[in-house]
Parts: sequence; structure tokens; C-alpha cells
Amino acid sequence: MRNISTELRNNLNTLIGSMGYEFVGCELAQPGRQTVLRIYIDSATGVTIDDCSKVSRQISAMLDVENPVQGQYLLEVSSPGIDRPLFTMADYQKYIGRQVKIRLHSPINQRRQFSGLLKLVEGDNIYLQVEDTEVILAFSNIAKANIIAEVRL
Repeated sequence: MRNISTELRNNLNTLIGSMGYEFVGCELAQPGRQTVLRIYIDSATGVTIDDCSKVSRQISAMLDVENPVQGQYLLEVSSPGIDRPLFTMADYQKYIGRQVKIRLHSPINQRRQFSGLLKLVEGDNIYLQVEDTEVILAFSNIAKANIIAEVRL
């Protein structure tokens, strides 16, 4: 996964916010041969396919003018879903008490993936309860994080 500039994030936040949606975050990934710019949006009433399409058209027009991503890519606008990605420290703070899955850039004790209870956010650290052990992860070392969906019957 490649980094997205702060300027692009700010521009997306402004554009999406002006349309009445929340900019959750974005990622630039290359799951196969095609590069994908994936943008997550939300709203108090949820997000429909029509919402994603409307936002996609506006973002596409902005990207055509600014051209912030090198080369060809596929633009994808989506709701965050039930396994909501976490992008900012504020996201982690908001979801304290929830189960999360985190993948690291650099391993800790030869491990890159952790799943556990999000216990605390302090300074630049994320505290996870993984089974009987508390694990402290530096925010800067987190490559990807998601809420683990709770399925209730």
C-alpha cells in the first residue's frame, strides 16, 4: 500500500464534507495489476450506491484537474462497512472497547498481525489486549487496521 499525500486527504475531506458526507479515509492499494484509490465515506443515515456514485463523479472531476496520483488507477468510493477501517488516532479513540485487527509495517516479536480488544489510546501508542497480554503498538508502525465485525443473532 502506498501513501496518500496530506494535501489530497485534505482536499477529499473538504469536497466530501461539502456534499454532506463524512470522509472516513482513503488508501492507495495494488491488489493485482490495477492500482486502486479506495475512498470511504459515511453519513448519519448510512451510505447507498447512489451516494457513492454521486461522490465518485465529484471526486473524479477533482482528480482529473489536480492529477495527484501517478499513473493509471481505478477510483472506488465505498461505505466503511461493518469491518470499518481505522485511519486516524481519533478513529482508534472512538472505537475503544471494540475488537480490532491490526497489521504492522515492521514486526514486533516476529509478528505483523494482531487481533484483540482496543484498550487505550495514549500519545502515539495503541494498547491492545491480545488474549492475556497487553500489546503496545506505535501508530506510525500500523499499516492497516479494521474493526472486527460483531455479528449478533
